[in-house]
Amino acid sequence: MTGIPYGLVFAELNLAIGAAALLLERLVGYPGWAAARIGHPVMWMGALIQRLDDSWNDAATGNAARRLRGALSLVILIGAVLLVTVPLAIFLRTLPWGWALEAALASSFLSQKALEDSVQAVARGLAKSLDAGREAVRHIVGRDPASLDASGVAKGALESLAENMSDGVAAPLLWLLVAGLPGAAVYKAINTADSMIGYKSEKHRDFGWASARLDDLVNLPASRLTGFILAAAAGLKGGGSGREAVRAMRRDAANHLSPNAGWPEAAMAGAIGIRLGGPRRHGERSVDLPSMGDGRETLGVADIDAGLRLYGRGLNLLAALVVMAWLVSVLV
Repeated sequence: MTGIPYGLVFAELNLAIGAAALLLERLVGYPGWAAARIGHPVMWMGALIQRLDDSWNDAATGNAARRLRGALSLVILIGAVLLVTVPLAIFLRTLPWGWALEAALASSFLSQKALEDSVQAVARGLAKSLDAGREAVRHIVGRDPASLDASGVAKGALESLAENMSDGVAAPLLWLLVAGLPGAAVYKAINTADSMIGYKSEKHRDFGWASARLDDLVNLPASRLTGFILAAAAGLKGGGSGREAVRAMRRDAANHLSPNAGWPEAAMAGAIGIRLGGPRRHGERSVDLPSMGDGRETLGVADIDAGLRLYGRGLNLLAALVVMAWLVSVLV
């Protein structure tokens, strides 16, 4: 059996790889033995970002120069990722079963299982005590959990679930479908840079500017898709209210401080009849976000469970769409 050149039936291969990566990551996640022995690709990217930040983000440098250095750091990061993944993807697509290996590698850039496990941990913790809930939510939100009550812990978990369904699942999947393994890897590099240096703190206001703006751009299509996936999943029997999810997105999504996070958050809020957003603290900063949805403000473990059920239905629907697209591409 001869290998398949990288450029041949490109879309069909990407769809097959995307479907396989989704299934593999959802069932298995990133292997614990691999994390213990070699770390995770995001950790490697983070190490490079941290080194560039430590070396080039000098407070004594002018604002314009720090922006330029931050942009150059982003170029170096993307270049390093492409230098590794493009030759690897080309090589894999010359092998008879190389697409399966590419799917296995690409699955490391999806986070369906890890996200679900993290949010479930918050629900379990909150069911035990407020302190346990705060400790669990600490790992998935940027705000200070010490000031959160039980409702705030549940709200933080649900906002993280909605936003990271877009950032951690839909977006890397879309870029995987567009450009294979290199597309998913470059997206993850940009997203990791934004999470590390994209905050509007004094230290990173200029150095992280390029990372934050590019992250907004590459997440734009996935955030809208995620919102409508959640709305469609809510329309399924027992899934919530798809109509309310769409109404909340149309009314509230654009009011969010982020150009992207409002879409999945509003959809989640409308679908399960709650209200997200509002005031929060990120370190020393207080941020007064607008509300997403117009349902109940006092939340609890049952609402986290409802959000997880909606998330699961949304993942099923997303996978079904990818498989259907692959079947169409093969048959047409």
